[in-house]
Amino acid sequence: MVYETIAFALFALITVGCSLGVVLVRDIWHSALLLGGALLSVAVHYVMLQAEFLAAMQILVYVGGVLILVTFAVMLTRIEPEVSST
Repeated sequence: MVYETIAFALFALITVGCSLGVVLVRDIWHSALLLGGALLSVAVHYVMLQAEFLAAMQILVYVGGVLILVTFAVMLTRIEPEVSST
């Protein structure tokens, strides 16, 4: 019982930390990576609640779908800064 409480507290801190990082980080790429960490830690919470199907759907739909879509959008719309020759 003690180990479950410690694991819950650890993943709760990871979820809150990654969620705050998504909002506070300026770089969109790092924000997307932190979003993946937050979504994966929510999937761990589902596993701890013995809802394995919800955890699998969380990983497949959100982490696999939404995060990959954000990653492709970032890669395709990133503008390279112009180099000035002096």
